[in-house]
Amino acid sequence: MPFGECTITLQDVAYQLGLPVDGDYVSGCLTDFHLYIEGGRPAWQWFHELLGVLPPENQVQKFAVNCTWFQETFAECPDGADEETVRRFVRAYIMMLLGTQLFADKSGNRIHIRWLPYVARLEEMGRYSWGSAALAWLYRCMCRVANRHVVKLAGPLQLLQSWIFWRFPTLRPSGYDEISWPLASRWSGYNPGISNKGPRVQMARLKIDLLQPRQFIWMPYSALDVIQVVHPEVLEPRHTMLWRCRTSLIYFAVVEWHQVDRVLPQFGGDLLASDGIVAEFGGPHFLDDIRTIMQEDEAAAGRVQTTGTQAPLDVDLNEPATIAPPHPFAMGGTPPSAQTIGSHSVAGPSSSRPVHAARVTPRQPVPDDSDESIEDEEPLIRRSFRTRVPRRCGTGSHLFR
Repeated sequence: MPFGECTITLQDVAYQLGLPVDGDYVSGCLTDFHLYIEGGRPAWQWFHELLGVLPPENQVQKFAVNCTWFQETFAECPDGADEETVRRFVRAYIMMLLGTQLFADKSGNRIHIRWLPYVARLEEMGRYSWGSAALAWLYRCMCRVANRHVVKLAGPLQLLQSWIFWRFPTLRPSGYDEISWPLASRWSGYNPGISNKGPRVQMARLKIDLLQPRQFIWMPYSALDVIQVVHPEVLEPRHTMLWRCRTSLIYFAVVEWHQVDRVLPQFGGDLLASDGIVAEFGGPHFLDDIRTIMQEDEAAAGRVQTTGTQAPLDVDLNEPATIAPPHPFAMGGTPPSAQTIGSHSVAGPSSSRPVHAARVTPRQPVPDDSDESIEDEEPLIRRSFRTRVPRRCGTGSHLFR
């Protein structure tokens, strides 16, 4: 941009969607659900216990259920329903909201059963950082669509659209002047259709090419109209202090960086040419602490043993759990049988014999645009070595590939 870098931050998520940005991270199991269910019951049996009904086989694709089945089955809660029936309809609605709005895939019509552990305890859903998880998923989707082979964009697109309309006045539609909470609801009636899609895209590209610095709003939330409708809880210090934190955003196997030090003007600050970090982002000894940590990591990496028994990795969310989690992840906690499983690492069974693999040059495969998985294309532990690639986007996720 002619005025510098800009991006969607946790502040935008809080204002636009009204989601909490602090709390426990959103992560957990993706496949082996039976390891985390009391008694080792199958996942679909647990699905039936929580929702009271099972989808037909033609409505199921691996661990995902077609959204049309959810809409037809849980369209309207019957009058006079008991508490358990109401809770089942609430669980179904939350799963549809998560699977089609905040964490939608490219199909927009599939709901993964990864949300079962969350809807099992409705009273505890408010303790998770849904805002940071949604932003992590949007960052990852935007990074993927930056590849020229990818033509579809997934993620919380209503957040992206509302952020554009609030920050770029020349790109927003006319006639939407009423402001309500959350701020993204301002454009709830906007539906341009696809009849004139081509001319609209060309006009938008032309406007972006002709953008001037004065045509970008750095601080749209300081307006009086916004302050009057904002929810008071959003402005509590425990929330606002996280808006300026340079930290990691976690959504299951997706980990992205919240790099606010590159967009300080969005918070009323100035970028420094020296290190790009001001004192309020960690204090005067912040850089020294970071350098010390990096030096310790490099020293530890030099002491890594290539022989002997390899300790099980506890960071791969797709592998069975090796130890009991400090907080029960799902209904009934982790069964004792799960403690004895997982004596193998991601790379395979442990062995005291060193393994010698031929060094090969990795090839860059053409991304599959139909891939809607949230996992990386290849587990990091299986890569022979890391290849530096040119910088492609501002989210930074490609640096981990």
